[in-house]
Amino acid sequence: MKGDGHEEHPLIGRLVRDIASGTEGRLMAVVREDLPTHTGIPRMSRRAYIRPTAGGVELTTAVDNVEPLGASAENRPAADGLGGLA
Repeated sequence: MKGDGHEEHPLIGRLVRDIASGTEGRLMAVVREDLPTHTGIPRMSRRAYIRPTAGGVELTTAVDNVEPLGASAENRPAADGLGGLA
């Protein structure tokens, strides 16, 4: 795991689809967060941050909702690790 709750993930920088919303974009980060609950016992959540290819605001979804898109050259991670987006 990286600092600040960031985790390594094999799809970071690649084109993915959020199966919950159908949004397609680049997976920018996976973050582990402890969320408060009504019981006072935190619940661990893993969130994926996706930057839509159509533009707009990055969205979050459960890591289990992320699936890779095709294996085209466009879907290879950029050398800068940002998926060609700076």
